Amino acid sequence: MKLFGKTISSNQKFLYLFHVVFWTSWIVYPFISGPDGELWRRYDVAIIPITLSHIPFFLFNAHWLIPRIYKKKGIGVFLVYLTLLVVIATIFQTALKEVVFPPDLIRRHWDFSWLLLGVLFSTGVSTAYGFFFFLQDREQAMQEAQEEQLKSELSFLRSQISPHFIFNILNSLVYLIRNKPNLAESVTIRLSELMRYMLYESSDTQVPLNKELAYLVNYVELQKVRFEEDVEIKMQIDAKSELLNIEPMLIIPFVENAFKHGIGMIVSPVIDIYLKLENEKLSLVVKNKLTEGIQEEKDPSSGIGLKNVRRRLELLYPQNHNLQLENDGKWFITTMDLNLSSTN
Repeated sequence: MKLFGKTISSNQKFLYLFHVVFWTSWIVYPFISGPDGELWRRYDVAIIPITLSHIPFFLFNAHWLIPRIYKKKGIGVFLVYLTLLVVIATIFQTALKEVVFPPDLIRRHWDFSWLLLGVLFSTGVSTAYGFFFFLQDREQAMQEAQEEQLKSELSFLRSQISPHFIFNILNSLVYLIRNKPNLAESVTIRLSELMRYMLYESSDTQVPLNKELAYLVNYVELQKVRFEEDVEIKMQIDAKSELLNIEPMLIIPFVENAFKHGIGMIVSPVIDIYLKLENEKLSLVVKNKLTEGIQEEKDPSSGIGLKNVRRRLELLYPQNHNLQLENDGKWFITTMDLNLSSTN
């Protein structure tokens, strides 16, 4: 909704509607509740300026005293200011009624306690109204701060992906140039495609699932070229979707981890990758064979990729994922279930 060319939020709509209904009801009430007669009609008309004079005191309390005095100085100082506001409003309206009320109406129908009751009622409503919006604004500010914190953390986590992945790519390229120079050109082209996706696509909040899977297939095919018959690589993907999106670079760390720790000194190494999509639920199982009795020597970056992806899952899919990492002595097994409907 727009007013004078500006978009109006739902809170502003409620605010405007509240004021229209509240002040209209207060002005109209004497006309529909009082007895008939010329004297009462004069009384009802004369009381309109008194009713309207509540508005500036109402707004001052709701939009200045509460967000400024209460927020900065606490409830004690706020109550002092609120009491002063009631006194000033009562004095002002007492003087105002001498101007707007004919003398015969003042003598016959004016009661000071009625005027004070009106001030107290208006002050009570404005206080409830002001605290409602004050607490709502504070909650919204806290949510925005948390969202900014999450965005900063996600940005940091995504920035860690690039150097880690480039390091692995350079290792693969150096190996191929030294040992299989005839494949270096075709592999370099494939690597450039991977890097293009990693550098440009992975900066997006989400990417189509098909692109992420194409990246995964490209990466595994590259490893097949590198290791040829030395490593048994199995991959089965049963997932096609033009509609679902996913956090970029979310699947590949598990596969990278399998190649990193499932080759080396492993006898007859095996990498087994299974991925299935059913009813917007993505299931991934990655297995790499282990050799019993051999303790792998870990480098300083070991485990960074898994810690990274685990944290991203916690931030982006808090109630919509299940991740299990299992080492049974013969196999290291990664199992991830992910509900993609929550992000679309």
